[in-house]
Amino acid sequence: MTKIKLSLLFIMIVCMLRAQDDGLPVDLRQHNLTDSNSDIFNPAFSVNYGNTHSIGLWSRWQWQTVDADPTTFFLNYTGKLNNSSSIGAGFYQHNTDFYLQTGGVLNYAYQIALGERSSLTFGANLFGYQKEFTGNTFQGDPQIGLPLFGTTDDFILQLAPGVQFEYDGLRVGLTSENLFDYNMEDKEANTANDEKIYLGSVSYDIPVAIGAMDSTSVIRPMLYVKSIPGFDTQVGLNALLSTSKFWAQAGYNSFYGIAVGGGAKIMNRLAIGAVVEFGTDSDLKGNDPSFELFTAFDFGKNEPKRKLKPYEEPEEEKMPEEIVQDNTPTETLTKAEALALRKETKARERALRKRRKDSIALAKKESAIAAAEIRRELDRKTDSIKRAKRQLATTSEDSEVQKRKDSLATARAEQELVEAKKKTDSINAVKEKERLLQLAQQAEDDKPKAGEKYEEAVSEDGLQPGYYLIANVFGTKRYLEAFKADMNKKGLQAKSFLRSKNNLNYVYLGRYETMSEARAARDSGLNGSYTDKTWIYRVRPK
Repeated sequence: MTKIKLSLLFIMIVCMLRAQDDGLPVDLRQHNLTDSNSDIFNPAFSVNYGNTHSIGLWSRWQWQTVDADPTTFFLNYTGKLNNSSSIGAGFYQHNTDFYLQTGGVLNYAYQIALGERSSLTFGANLFGYQKEFTGNTFQGDPQIGLPLFGTTDDFILQLAPGVQFEYDGLRVGLTSENLFDYNMEDKEANTANDEKIYLGSVSYDIPVAIGAMDSTSVIRPMLYVKSIPGFDTQVGLNALLSTSKFWAQAGYNSFYGIAVGGGAKIMNRLAIGAVVEFGTDSDLKGNDPSFELFTAFDFGKNEPKRKLKPYEEPEEEKMPEEIVQDNTPTETLTKAEALALRKETKARERALRKRRKDSIALAKKESAIAAAEIRRELDRKTDSIKRAKRQLATTSEDSEVQKRKDSLATARAEQELVEAKKKTDSINAVKEKERLLQLAQQAEDDKPKAGEKYEEAVSEDGLQPGYYLIANVFGTKRYLEAFKADMNKKGLQAKSFLRSKNNLNYVYLGRYETMSEARAARDSGLNGSYTDKTWIYRVRPK
């Protein structure tokens, strides 16, 4: 407790001696981390990375030139356990202006799917660091005796939990840098309840296509609010443009000012970039700009990639003259994950088809049994009526009572015939309902999904109706024949047709009767034989 009181006295004296200087917040100052290393921005962000295994480095020089020691240094490893969880570990050093924190950090994040388009991710960073005074005593008057502080033995454990909700491209995150902490030396909490740092953010990914060679780019605007005890609440806005070759970013923070930067992505492995930040507040005039350096190296396996594309309405009049194949990678799947995905897709399709067949077969069987029973009942009633009529024709009885009985029997038989006809009509109605349900299910399957490229035409140039898996489109015969020859060398039976409406040659790898079959072939890459981009072209009958 004595050590804490001396520390507080020291900080109060330093603040009085530096009243003319600008105070520096004690947070991690990670507001410019928009892509790599952003798990220190929010621990739940580590599941957003496309890399399976990567090493990242982030350094920040606060209001100083890069030839000095960085005020913040963060070196970490991030790896994906599977599509829904990730882990990380790293070393970091952070200068809060009074204390130097040196230690390590562990990260874990887990994503829960709430639906096909939404998810909820929980993450946590566990910091463990040694805290020591920086030696900045700022002695103003030599006659004033200040307590001397050396390196302390304080070891701090600090837990930073985070959560992220995602719906399509919208992401909402909340985290706290020091929600739980403990001083192992003093055996008590390192910060009070009113000294917690909170950070909330909201961002939206907008897929864009830059040129003909890249359809995987994204623009990500992000708004964040950060609450730091003893300082004004920080409000910031970041904008990131990320492509397969480079990224660029710009941002504004209500305390630190304007930041601009960018970097390059080399061979889909190495990313290098930098950010420079200029203070805009009048209180920060005279301070040097702040600098940040980013590097990230992905050493995971290069597997077939999946692409994220925005939903596009089919516009036949705006077809390009030639569609160039895009092999730009975006999200890596391991071989095991790709195989599991294909198996899962096939199993799901088989199960769906089996349920439909079983349901239809059961309905047909029940309908056949009911129809046979009704036919037998009709035969019995018909025979009964015939016998009654024969008896009426051959009998010589003129008894009024017998006539009345025969009339009642005939009426009952005819009523039973009416009831039997109603049952037949009911069965036919059930059959018609089943047929309409099948048509509705087929129509639902035919609807394009979000982000799915799809085109449709009615009775196109004599083509057989169905679903065609398109691999490429060409405007010239020479490129068409070259592409088909290359496909044949790979063992693929590529065929093509000329669409008269736009005079383009469509190369397809197969024709399917249903949208589900075409999607299964596209998602599995024809069972792994063709991993480049394909899309579905439907020909409807007239």
